[in-house]
Amino acid sequence: MLTRLLRTYVLRYRGAVAAVVLLQLVSTAAMLYLPTLNADIIDFGVARGDTDYILSTGGWMLAISFAQIVCSVAAMYFGSQAALGGGRDIRHDLLHRVNGFSTREVGRFGAPSLITRTTNDVQQVQLLAVMAMSILVVAPIMGVGGIVMGVRVAAPISWVLVVAVPVLGIVMGLIISRMIPGFRAMQTRIDDVNRVMREQITGIRVVRAFVRERHEAKRFDVANDLLADASLRVGRMMALMFPTVMLITNVTLVAVLWFGAHAVDAGSVEIGALTAMLSYVMQIMMSVMMASFLAMMAPRAGVCADRICEVLDTDTTVTAPADPKPIAGDPAVVALNDVEFRYPGADEPVLSGISFTTQPGTVTAIVGSTGSGKTTLINLLPRMLDVTGGAITLGGTDLREADPDRLRQHFGLVPQRPYLFSGTVASNLRHGKADATEAEMWEALTIAQAADFVRAMPEGLQTEVAQGGTTVSGGQRQRLAIARALIRKPAVYLFDDSFSALDLATDARLREALVPATRESAMIVVAQRISTITAADQIVVLDRGTVVGLGTHAELLETCPTYAEIAESQLAIGAGA
Repeated sequence: MLTRLLRTYVLRYRGAVAAVVLLQLVSTAAMLYLPTLNADIIDFGVARGDTDYILSTGGWMLAISFAQIVCSVAAMYFGSQAALGGGRDIRHDLLHRVNGFSTREVGRFGAPSLITRTTNDVQQVQLLAVMAMSILVVAPIMGVGGIVMGVRVAAPISWVLVVAVPVLGIVMGLIISRMIPGFRAMQTRIDDVNRVMREQITGIRVVRAFVRERHEAKRFDVANDLLADASLRVGRMMALMFPTVMLITNVTLVAVLWFGAHAVDAGSVEIGALTAMLSYVMQIMMSVMMASFLAMMAPRAGVCADRICEVLDTDTTVTAPADPKPIAGDPAVVALNDVEFRYPGADEPVLSGISFTTQPGTVTAIVGSTGSGKTTLINLLPRMLDVTGGAITLGGTDLREADPDRLRQHFGLVPQRPYLFSGTVASNLRHGKADATEAEMWEALTIAQAADFVRAMPEGLQTEVAQGGTTVSGGQRQRLAIARALIRKPAVYLFDDSFSALDLATDARLREALVPATRESAMIVVAQRISTITAADQIVVLDRGTVVGLGTHAELLETCPTYAEIAESQLAIGAGA
């Protein structure tokens, strides 16, 4: 997966990658050549007292060193350009993939995990790409070139390298192989910490209201300690790696000096060649250390790449047809024909046998006990989920045969928990209609009974709204969400228990204002309060995912025991109050 990501995204910047390879080749060649020049200065310049040779060779060494520095800096620049560009593209594709997910796929991964994969996981792959473009070129050339040059300048003691390099490679391989499971555990623990933190920040008012700060702090401490433990296990292996490399390196240097000194004494190796050999040993060991460092990063980046590819390879269950059909009829006519919805692997369907039809200018109310499938039914209509049985048509066209984006333009959804985005009141309303004018905004706000409190805000439509709408009350948030749906003027309004935070007077004024505004549209309303839907044209009563009643308020009181029971209980509560 890691190779696939790097090949797909980083190689989009082939020019930068080619520049990195070329520059690193020049830089590494210069690095390998410098010890030989240094040996020549000692053996031919210093030994013979030839000052001109020393100055001319030293000048070449300075020029080559300068070229090496320039090439190294340029290589890092182009490498960073390619890696950061690749990381940006991965995040772009991840977000677009997630935006195309249905509610089922989002629930499968979970929001905290998707955030971690888009940020932390991409960063790890991006960091590896930056390092790889340098090390993958430098380390092999430096290692192999160092061995070749070492054998060339001091063949009698080159056998030390034949022993040291394989030993170092085997030890590094053993350590790195034990780090891979640790990195996988770390990423899972990061998901858990993000999940707990997100829950606590989002539900801070609930935590405080029920005095659960200590409990939540302990819950976070558990997730945090598990992450720390996983990190420490990996950290111990990382801490073992570099001392091991240094131990083997130092033993190798001592061996080169010991046997090299005897070779110099015997006259088989020159003093300059011995110093060059020491430099090449350091370069060889450095190349192994660089490769080890890359190999140390690769397991974690590999785990991250697996998690990223898992998202990129997940196909949404809500797909656009190859040849989408237009909505030929009136889009306010929604027909459900024996609809069933079942989650994968579930024994029982969430919804089954659902059938009813809406008409322009009518109100269809959906009632039922908690868990009866009301919200799932609402999610099926704009195709946030796909039916697993039966069919839903809009204007006579099966939802699965229409383009999802064009289909959703006919719906105005106000979810059960209305969400506002960070920005202004105006920018939130323009989520419903991107080119909405101020006049259209005030019209929608007036119908939604939100105009008064928006006018009272410091900057009116340009007043800043915090993420999630936490700077306004629950009722104000609901009314702004309703205005956002109204400004679109859709064919079908979907209100998923969207009036629950409103007082009865505001609720009554809002419903009265909705009548002329939605005269040509169909309204589907999930309601908890029977008193607010008595005038609905049809009421669908759900119980355990099936329709147990369909008709007007008066008809259902006579024919549907479930509805009558709900109405009686609410009336009794109202009378008691």
